[in-house]
Amino acid sequence: MTNTTYNLGHLTVLISGASVAGPALALNLVRHGARVTVVEKAPDLRAGGFAVDFRGHVHRKVLTEMGIWDEIHARQTHMGRQIVVDADGSPKVDLPSEMMSGDVEIFRGELARIMYERTRDHVEYVFGDSIATLTDTPHGVDVTFEKGPAHRFDLVIGADGLHSHTRSLVFGDASRHLRFLDHYVAGFAVPNDLGLDRTGRLYSEPGRAIALGNYDGDPDRAGALLVFRSGRLSYDRRDVAAQKRILAERFAGMGWEGPNVLKALEAADDLYFDAIAQIHVDRLTKGRVALLGDAGYGATMGGMGTGVAIVGAYVLAGELALAGGDHRTAFAAYEGRIRDFAKGCQKTSGNAGPFFAPPTERRIRSRDRMYRLLASRPLAAFFKRLTEKSATDIRLPEYPG
Repeated sequence: MTNTTYNLGHLTVLISGASVAGPALALNLVRHGARVTVVEKAPDLRAGGFAVDFRGHVHRKVLTEMGIWDEIHARQTHMGRQIVVDADGSPKVDLPSEMMSGDVEIFRGELARIMYERTRDHVEYVFGDSIATLTDTPHGVDVTFEKGPAHRFDLVIGADGLHSHTRSLVFGDASRHLRFLDHYVAGFAVPNDLGLDRTGRLYSEPGRAIALGNYDGDPDRAGALLVFRSGRLSYDRRDVAAQKRILAERFAGMGWEGPNVLKALEAADDLYFDAIAQIHVDRLTKGRVALLGDAGYGATMGGMGTGVAIVGAYVLAGELALAGGDHRTAFAAYEGRIRDFAKGCQKTSGNAGPFFAPPTERRIRSRDRMYRLLASRPLAAFFKRLTEKSATDIRLPEYPG
């Protein structure tokens, strides 16, 4: 399976994070023989999560090389059209599935599970622990953990998300790198009161929006996505009750399904709440430490973050293989290849908040007119190319393995 010329059997790599970027890098590295450990603070793989999509020939090439393209298709959501509605639920704009769901769409948890199952016999997964300190030395990175014994690794990769602890330890406080985009987003499960079947509905009022979708065909359950415009809020990311109060205040008096959604929010035990933001760092690598995925170039939503993370993992592992494990050469090549690609995808995420929650009634009408035109048959092919443009804006070399 591994070409001996590029064998990384001598290389020990610690990856922080087992969401998507971490297992993706582990899968690519073990193809080249590297010895990989993945540490994850959660007690187990996180199930569920938002649906994520892939689009264009670059994503397909990478997923095919990783050997998981067919399995992703087997577990895809089969999500259909999503409809922008008025306060009474009447349709205004019919958005084709390709716009919102790409070529193929899968739940984040399902994607992580696929890669975990492919690697668990070859990778050491440590759940319920996290990195405490990192000391970069000429001979490796000395790592202490919150629970487990200290260890030295040749390389450490931060793949622990938008609020990366690894990034804070090595590159400085998160406030230096997080760019707030004037909106917040929340998601949680709700009863499927509308009887949706792999379809979605979106309702917007000035500065706030509710989207309801059924992605898995379960007749009883749906998912709610709430987006609202706001200045920076001060809250404890671990205080779910406080986050629910914020949402209840911001969506009080919301039309359409607003009252039902807020009622479901009270009982929700799976709330996700965060700022819509991007990560911008001066460098993706420092010494023997590198950042991957959302930790280095993430966007909360709309920036094809999962696709960028998968491509980044493929490139990082490939460059390490080409360089025979020389991290200086590999890290420089990884940064050179991925930086502009990631920035291009991030640009699209700046539109996520205003798309869901335009600030005025006039902007809502303007959005609806534009997407009604783009979704029309004459412009359908152009619109598909437009949505794929940033996802395909990278030239990938032929890596070994």
